Amino acid sequence: MNIITIILTLFFTFASSIKIAGWQKFIFETQLSFFERYGLTRTHMLVIGIGELTASITLVISLTTGNLLLNILGGLGIAFVSLGAIFFHIRFDTFKDAIPAFMTLILSSILIILNPTFMKIFI
Repeated sequence: MNIITIILTLFFTFASSIKIAGWQKFIFETQLSFFERYGLTRTHMLVIGIGELTASITLVISLTTGNLLLNILGGLGIAFVSLGAIFFHIRFDTFKDAIPAFMTLILSSILIILNPTFMKIFI
C-alpha cells in the first residue's frame, strides 16, 4: 500500500504543480488546450490542480503519521479527480487519452479498498 501511495503522491504532486504554476511549458500548454477544448478555463485548471495537490498532501501526511483514514481521504480525492478526467477524455477525446486517468483510478481504488480502516468501516 505504501508503494501505491508514493506513486500517486509523486504523480499528482508533479501534475498539480504544472496546473498551478505552469512551470513546465510544453505540458502546461498541452493540458490547457485539453481544458479549453472541454469548455473550461485556466481558472478551472487551477482549481483542479489545487484539488490534486490537496489529495497529494493528504497522502504524504498519511504516510508520515500512519493515519489510515487520511490515506482513504487522499485516495478518494485522487479517485474523484481521475473520474472527472475520464469523463472529459471519453466525451471529447479518445479512449487512449483517458488511460492515465484509468490507471490512477485503479491505483486509488486499490489504496482505498485494501485499507484496513476502510475494511473495518464497510466490511
